[in-house]
Amino acid sequence: MLKFCMLDPTDITLLSVLQKNGQTTAQELGDILNLSPSQANRRRQRLEDSGLIQGYRARLDPAKLGLQVQAFVQVQLARHGKEQGQSFARLLHTRPEVTSAWTMTGEADYLLRVWCPDLIALNALIHEVLLAHPVVSRVHSQIVMDQTKQDAPLPVF
Repeated sequence: MLKFCMLDPTDITLLSVLQKNGQTTAQELGDILNLSPSQANRRRQRLEDSGLIQGYRARLDPAKLGLQVQAFVQVQLARHGKEQGQSFARLLHTRPEVTSAWTMTGEADYLLRVWCPDLIALNALIHEVLLAHPVVSRVHSQIVMDQTKQDAPLPVF
């Protein structure tokens, strides 16, 4: 069962600010929200405790890490049982190149977002890892040429 948090306008502003910069200080939040730093920090803490704020991350530059190829890879399984799905999910968790994965409706069972240093590494991931898995029947990849919109914060209403 999903539990939704009741958000007032101040919470909405706080969440929007933190999604853009998770290192915003209590003083800065207080200034933006017209609250004292301690009140702003208590609101942030309440949203963290509720699980609405799941954590904070640093955003890294893929090119400076030598990751030149981003691709979306669709994977179709040959068999669809609980064991097969768990086996494939375990494989995904061992591969750092797979930065996110979704189960899908439609022709593909999974959609993977992957980052590789070059096309040779992407080819190896597809042929030596994904297609080599016993439940994988088909893989279709699409290489990203340019990202015209960066990953955006979630809409908060």
